[in-house]
Amino acid sequence: MNQKHVTLAACLLAFGLTVQAQDGGISPDMLKKIQSSYQNTAADKALRNAMGGTSIKELALNQENQKALNTDFSIKVESKGITDQQSSGRCWLFTGLNVMRAKAIARYDLPGLEFSQVYSFFWDQLEKSNLFLQGVIETAGKPMNDQTVEWLFKHPLSDGGTFTGVADIVSKYGLVPKEAMPETYSSEHTSYMSSLIGLKLKEFGLELREMAAKGEKAATIESRKEEMLSTVYRMLVLTLGVPPTEFDYVRKDSKGNVVATEHHTPMSFLEKYGDTNLLTNYVMVMNDPSREYYKCYEIAYDRHRYDGKNWTYVNLPVEEIKEMAITSLKDSTRMYFSSDVTQLDSKRGLLDVNNYDFGSLMGTTFGMDKKERIQTFASMSAHAMTLMAVDLDANGKPKKWMVENSWGAASGYQGHLIMTDEWFNEYMFRLVLETKYVPKKVLDIFKQKPIQLPAWDPMFAEENDDWAEITWLRACFIGRNIFSL
Repeated sequence: MNQKHVTLAACLLAFGLTVQAQDGGISPDMLKKIQSSYQNTAADKALRNAMGGTSIKELALNQENQKALNTDFSIKVESKGITDQQSSGRCWLFTGLNVMRAKAIARYDLPGLEFSQVYSFFWDQLEKSNLFLQGVIETAGKPMNDQTVEWLFKHPLSDGGTFTGVADIVSKYGLVPKEAMPETYSSEHTSYMSSLIGLKLKEFGLELREMAAKGEKAATIESRKEEMLSTVYRMLVLTLGVPPTEFDYVRKDSKGNVVATEHHTPMSFLEKYGDTNLLTNYVMVMNDPSREYYKCYEIAYDRHRYDGKNWTYVNLPVEEIKEMAITSLKDSTRMYFSSDVTQLDSKRGLLDVNNYDFGSLMGTTFGMDKKERIQTFASMSAHAMTLMAVDLDANGKPKKWMVENSWGAASGYQGHLIMTDEWFNEYMFRLVLETKYVPKKVLDIFKQKPIQLPAWDPMFAEENDDWAEITWLRACFIGRNIFSL
């Protein structure tokens, strides 16, 4: 290339950068200023050396907050046995079942009890598959780039959910003890199973849209949908097992003595050991400062079965939610609780806003409040646990809280997580309560016509965590799909 061409190329490059800068790009002058702002101090060099071979989270651990962990609580609702969801996103299901099993253990003086999570999960996956296929049928007249249609096909199936799913599935299919349908590899490692079924559902969805476009009769389309669900059912049987229709249950007392051998169906077991009022006797409240308080909201398509009920919630200030939670715990009743799981010291099992100091490490600040974090998708409800204890000061105000987790007995504090009250304010989102612990003024708000929010609302997230894939920012992979919107 001769000098003329070099000069021309340089001019074109400079012109391009100038235009780019005018359009919002980084110009050469801007880049020089950015580069010159970095001082390259000895402290920076030390930080680069440290971060080159050590995790950011470990370096940011606030040593001033490493005092001994106080594990005493003034109000505590005991249970027996820590559950383990393994590498699955079923925290919502484990939590809902754990709330019920605590009651059964106390009522019948049992040495322990664990409901079969895989049994409920089997029906959850089949019902979600039907919900997707039916959604495709009902939106068949819309183009593929319609926002709802895109949402359906992006998320045909998930192992995540909320308490809505527990109520939807258990009320329809009942419960069985874990020994009647134990876990399988696929139930404990759901990703591959869900991805394969999801892939098949997408294929089925396209077929249903094509049938609708050709003007096939509704009865013909419905019949084909039934055949599709038969395929899904077989895939679920192969990976999760055959759900029992009847079984024997050997009931023992707390000392291990056999009390009775009982014959049950899933529905009779639910009636005796579970809660038949899941759809009518529980309400969900939420603290979402990005929305108006004292209003009832509904998330479109947020249900686990087509014939289920969309999730509705009342948005309340966090202090009012705390009062209801304390009332429930004082009456020895645990609750379904969901939150973000940021600022978790996993070794101690402590959730505290002062656990990590990323600002000092990076030489900047991270100053968004709860409202701003919600609006920017930086924080959302990600993990469900069972709220089971609170520690009150002399004035009856909470100092700290404790939840039973579903990550195994070796995780956190003996399978539990302890959270400071300040952390509760910042990262708690959802609480499910029995109606008897909810003030009348709040119950009356549920009678309002809900304000419907779209599936892609910033506040929506399923509780869908995977302990095996926990990160420093959030202890879960957040799956968002049409079933919990």
